[in-house]
Amino acid sequence: MTDTVVVAVAAADLWYSYWWPVLTWQMVLTALGVLALFARRRWPLAVFALTLPSAWLIGNSAAALIALFTFAAVSHRKWLVATCALVLATCMIWPVDTQLGDIEIDSWWLAYIAYALAPAAAAAFLGQFVQARRELSARLEEITEAREHEQLMATQKILAEERAQLAREMHDVVSHQVSLIAVRAGALQVSTADAEAKEAAGTIRRLSVRTLDELRHMVNVLRAGGSGPTDLAPQPTLAQLADLVAGSGIEATLQIGPHPELGAPAERAVYRTVQESLTNVRKHAPGASAEVALRHEDGRVTVTITSTAPTRPTVPLPSSRHGLLGLQQRAALLGGTLTWGATPGGGWRNTLTLPV
Repeated sequence: MTDTVVVAVAAADLWYSYWWPVLTWQMVLTALGVLALFARRRWPLAVFALTLPSAWLIGNSAAALIALFTFAAVSHRKWLVATCALVLATCMIWPVDTQLGDIEIDSWWLAYIAYALAPAAAAAFLGQFVQARRELSARLEEITEAREHEQLMATQKILAEERAQLAREMHDVVSHQVSLIAVRAGALQVSTADAEAKEAAGTIRRLSVRTLDELRHMVNVLRAGGSGPTDLAPQPTLAQLADLVAGSGIEATLQIGPHPELGAPAERAVYRTVQESLTNVRKHAPGASAEVALRHEDGRVTVTITSTAPTRPTVPLPSSRHGLLGLQQRAALLGGTLTWGATPGGGWRNTLTLPV
């Protein structure tokens, strides 16, 4: 659109200069320079050269001034821009009279020189100004990006320090207490003669050891500080669901129906949902049993964890109350849903649905 307007302005200037209807070679030469303005962005110097005849023939030419401005806006050779401006001014100082073919020179030649130099210099200076403004804007964008990168690096440094501090706390406090639980449970397992107490102590010791392993991996992740991939243990998969259910410390069954192969994020979401659900049953529904069922239908994989009503009084335990909410966000990121609610028999049901 801009090129069309520019060419229209140059054509109007040409029409005003050649108002008579007779077609001459001068009109053809100047018209060629006007049409060349369509290519001024691609070949600015060549287009400027094509517009010089119009300045020499008719004097103050809009086409030549536009071509000089375009060339000055893209060229970094200031001496060449100045030379082009002088050449254009020279062509406009003594234009050829199209009717008589004589060179017009009189006592006003100083005024003619000033009248020719002013627009040529203005076009050159304006083009250089546009170029400088464009480069300054690009430089400001680079500075802004550099500052944003510095702020990001500073934020990452602060986060890394916080993660390192959290890792120390987990290692010094949580790991110590869980280790003590595992040792006491092992001692109880060896010393007691009660079969039920021995089995419970073995379950506590096994879960404590597993928790210590997971804490160790979490500490390694926190100490990595987001600097890149670390050499950690493989993430859980569906193949480990049977071991998870068997070692849950409650009476639980697992039913896995035919299903297509899932991606690693989906398998981790299924595993973590079952893990959190069985943990909630063990904490909040003593004596309850659970059933884990995985099935595939209508292009979606559904995992249901259903527990019965508790048979013993519930012992209050500390809880962050964020487990299911975090799993719900994980499911949403995978395009699925996680719902939960009480069952008619007094139990609880969590349902995870993920697209295949």
